[in-house]
Amino acid sequence: MGKLLIIIGVIIIIAGVIIHYFDGIPFLGKLPGDIHIKRENVSFHFPIASGIVISILLSVLLYLINKYR
Repeated sequence: MGKLLIIIGVIIIIAGVIIHYFDGIPFLGKLPGDIHIKRENVSFHFPIASGIVISILLSVLLYLINKYR
């Protein structure tokens, strides 16, 4: 369990560095299905499709980690 937490922590740190220095992941937040409403004083963004893509990728990654452990 300890190894898994360390691996997840390293992955989160790497993702944070990528997002900070490389201006995010280019396609996330701009997929078809992401809702973005911009009015005079209000901007609302709800990334439905991006959330689904991230969920699928994390599910596959955790499945593979668990399978080969």
